[in-house]
Formats: sequence, C-alpha cells, structure tokens
Amino acid sequence: MNYSLISLEIAVVILGLGLLLADLWIRPEQKTRLGYLAALGVGLILFWSFKFSGVPSASAFNGMFVLDPLALYFQRFFLLAAIIVLIMSVAFAGRIATGISEYYSLIIFALAGMMFAASANDLALLFVALELITVTFYVLTSFQRARLASLEAGVKYLIIGALSSAFLVYGIALVFGTTGQLNFNRIAAVASEFADNRVFLLGILFILVGLSFKLAAFPAHLWAPDVYQGSPVPTTAFLAVGSKAAGFVLLLRLLFTAVPAITERWNDLLIVVAMVTILYGNLCAIPQRNLKRIFGYSSIANAGYLLMGVAALSGAGRAAVLYYLGGYLFAVLAAFLVILLVMNEVEGEDISALAGLNQRSPLLAAALTCSMVSLAGIPPLAGFFGKFLLIKAALEQGAIDPLYYWLVGVAFLGVIISISYYFGVIRAIYWSKEPPVLSAIPVPLILRLALYVCLAGMFYLGLFPNTVVELANAAVKVLAVR
Repeated sequence: MNYSLISLEIAVVILGLGLLLADLWIRPEQKTRLGYLAALGVGLILFWSFKFSGVPSASAFNGMFVLDPLALYFQRFFLLAAIIVLIMSVAFAGRIATGISEYYSLIIFALAGMMFAASANDLALLFVALELITVTFYVLTSFQRARLASLEAGVKYLIIGALSSAFLVYGIALVFGTTGQLNFNRIAAVASEFADNRVFLLGILFILVGLSFKLAAFPAHLWAPDVYQGSPVPTTAFLAVGSKAAGFVLLLRLLFTAVPAITERWNDLLIVVAMVTILYGNLCAIPQRNLKRIFGYSSIANAGYLLMGVAALSGAGRAAVLYYLGGYLFAVLAAFLVILLVMNEVEGEDISALAGLNQRSPLLAAALTCSMVSLAGIPPLAGFFGKFLLIKAALEQGAIDPLYYWLVGVAFLGVIISISYYFGVIRAIYWSKEPPVLSAIPVPLILRLALYVCLAGMFYLGLFPNTVVELANAAVKVLAVR
C-alpha cells in the first residue's frame, strides 16, 4: 500500500488536529493568531503538492483513491481557497464569542474532506468525503450561536443536507445491490449489463440528486440563499467555492468514469437541469437586497452554467468547467473579503451599506466591482472567458442535439438578466442616491494582499488563459472522452 499517495490529506488532518492541541496551551488573547499559523500550514502543503506534478497516475486502497492530474488540480484549488478563507477568519474572529481555534480546525477538516473528494474513485469514499464536508459545515454555518440567523442557517442546512444524504445512501445501496460493485472502474466494466435495469438507473439518479445538494443545483438548490445569508462570512465563502467544486469533481468522476454510456443517454436530462438552474438562480436574484443572499442565488445560477460543460459530454466541456471554477474562486473570494470588511450583522448586509464605498476605500470598491464584472461575464476578466468556453462547448454539440441550442439561448438570457443585479451592486458603490458614510475603512495588510491575489487571478485568467486551459485539458484526460 503506497501511503505516500495520501500524504497531502494526512498532512491536512494532522494540521487540523494540531490546531486543536495548540488551543490547550495558548493564551486566550493569542488564539486568534492560530489562523495565520493554519494558513501558513496550508500554504506549505500547497507548495508540497507540486512534488507530485508529472508523477504518473496511481491508486491506493484497492482503487478507492486515485492521485491523477484531475485530483491534483482540485486539491490545489481547495488548498488555495482554504488559505484565503483562513485569513478571512482571522479578521472575522472578533465576531465569534468563543471557540475560534475550533472554527479554524473545522475549516481544515472540511478541507480534508474536499481533498479526499478530489481523489474519490469509489462510492464508499465518495460518501465519506461528502459527509466529512457536510458535517463540518453543519457546525460552521451555525457557529455564531448568539445569532438567530446563524442558528437558522445551520438548521436549514442540516435538514436539507440530511435529506440529500438519504438520497445519496439509498442510491449507493441500489447501485451496489444490482452490480455488486462500488469502485467506479468496476462499475464501468459491468454498467453495460445493467443499462436497462431500472433499479440501477434509479440508483444513479438518486446519487445525482444527492450530489446536486453540494452543487446548489436543481432540485436540491433551495437551501443556498438562506444558508449564505445566515452563515459567518468565511463559512459562506468556503461553502460557495470549496463545497461547490467538491461536488463537481465527484460529478465528473461519477458520470465520465463510472457510467459514461448512461451519461450519454441522459444528456437531455442534464441540459434541462442546467437550464432550470440558470433561470431560477438569475430570476430570483433580481429583487434581492441582501448582498449575501444575492450571492446565494448567484451560486445557483453559476452551478447551472457549470452544468453546461458537464452536459456537453466532451473533453472541451469538462476542461471549461475546471477553468470556470478557477475564475469563480477569485471572484467570489474577493467579493466576500469586501463583505467582511464593509458589512456586519448589526448594521445589516443590505446593498445600501455600499453607498460611498469608492470614497471610503477605493481598493475595496475596485475589488468588488471587478468581482461583479467577472461574475457577470464581461471582458477582460476571467468570468467572460469561462462562460465563452462553456457556451462554445455546448454549441459544438448543437449539430447532434438541437436542445443544446436552447441551452445556449438560456445561458445568454441568464447572462443578460445577471447584469441587472451584478451592476446594481456597482451602482450602489459609485452612484447611490443615499448619503454615503464617509469614514475610511482600514484594510489590514494581510487582507490587502489577499485582495491583490484575487484581483491578479481574475485578470490573469481573463487576459492569459492558456496556462490554466492547458492544465484543465490535461486534468480531464483521465476521464472517458467521447
């Protein structure tokens, strides 16, 4: 057994346990700084991950765990997101009454679940990884126990998460009961024998419903706005980026490693789910005034755009999903860094709180503006090229199935609708009619650096996309190609 293949995951778990132990000996006034130590530790693990670049794909634990370019792409994605979220958590620590060390540790344990998800090649590991992510987020969403909104978010996430887990477990049971297999490669070897078996197909469908919860996609999407609104800001940021990406890497492995033939037969279903998700997220975001709630509906809409790449059933579509997630990471984390510094739960998170932000902090105003522009899909930022790749992948399949043209039309409609609420945020920053609060907003050096990283990521991916596109293309080659 080659345990070196899971060395990154082991290092993350040890880091999380080390933070809990360090909490026992550090004085209370110094515990906040543990977040910087955690971010440094994750940064070292990220640096260590490049040791595996160019190493041939390998598996461990009887094929349950795989380390390949796709896994490494997502593991580095999760590690980078965790570094920025931990830095945010240090700035947020003053709003958490007790247990800040436990908060950092839970973020690390959620990261461990995401990293295992990136390498999951078995339904058992898929379930364990998802539950590790989900259970930690049950606690993280309700961590501000003194706030009713935080407790409400935790309860809603728990109820819908438990329901989605039930679908997932039942689906796994049906697949195992019919095929006798849990490993993706072994399922693929026998899937043709069960292609018309309704119990097997129902099992796959139930697993997809369970995964849709992590994606914030139809039909398990209703939790996102309420949970985003009530959760602590760092939790919401990690949930928006990390949890969604974990769901997509599992979806890609399931559809294109375990059941590629069935996936081709279900392309119309995937297209319809993508269209419904795009329309629901964008239309419901229009009347919203709470900024975190807007991002909840935006997350649903972006899940729909990402599903376009999955529904395209091509290598280009899957690579587009990976590229889009990269741009999405920088745009969303930049936005939540601004929300963290500008808004708080006492004054509320209404868009009106952004009035005069360009005068209070030009850096924060520019960062949030760039985030909105990227998410809206306006050049030259990363969001534009990401949407371009997804739409291009869907258009290429239009000659095979005209329903793809409808999907592209809905995507364009979604982009047009999204401009109204994304640019509504920009309008509030620069042209709000309400009297602005002119007190300057201090931006600590470490948060300023995090913002610069996010801004650089958005511009680099938008202006020089080739490097990441090549990485994405190399990563998806491990999946079955049509």
